Amino acid sequence: MDIANNIQKFIDGEGKNQGRKPDERYASFDYCFNYFQSFREQDKIDQISSNDYIQSSCLQLAYYLASWGMLRGSSFLLEKSLKYYVDLINNISRFDKGIWDIDVDSYADANITLVLKCKTMVIESLGNKYRPSDTLASKIMLGVFANTPAFDAYFCKGFNIYKFDKEALDKISQFYKDNKMIIDGYSIYTLDFHSGQETNRKYTKAKLIDMIGFIEGQTKGPPDIQ
Repeated sequence: MDIANNIQKFIDGEGKNQGRKPDERYASFDYCFNYFQSFREQDKIDQISSNDYIQSSCLQLAYYLASWGMLRGSSFLLEKSLKYYVDLINNISRFDKGIWDIDVDSYADANITLVLKCKTMVIESLGNKYRPSDTLASKIMLGVFANTPAFDAYFCKGFNIYKFDKEALDKISQFYKDNKMIIDGYSIYTLDFHSGQETNRKYTKAKLIDMIGFIEGQTKGPPDIQ
């Protein structure tokens, strides 16, 4: 896997995908991540679901999901309004605060357990009856915490993993350990919505691995799952 080439391809884009630019869809992650992390950095996580911010929180998450393909096709979210995300935002704000500190370099068993517990929380918040997918749950966790890659079709194909579980997270952890020097050598900063310039907030290792795996999957051809 050519890590440097994959990251550069993600940044540059090709064809109709113009890559990582302020008005292109990849930046939707940056704006969502910036929003939620700003509460964490001010030690105000509880305010994410306050009356003053709940609508903005729902809007940030919902547009990121729409931009990243989660409101297309037969998605049950197509039939839901913005208010549908309230329970999820409430539960995110009340969840174990340790989840905000996890990245791939800290994927010890206890932290993996917490990541998977968070996945369960996300799915239950969205409604088990709708059978929210691993792709949806992981994209939400990527956009808010950036503590796991998004388990979409291309990423799964790139890493030969097809389920968001401990085995997959262990494999991602090992990939990081095997390529630590290369991955740690990257300092990519999120884009600011207002200026379009880089912020002081760095992409996590999980986000970098998401980019690497996504491009790797694309190079292998059409995804096996949707």
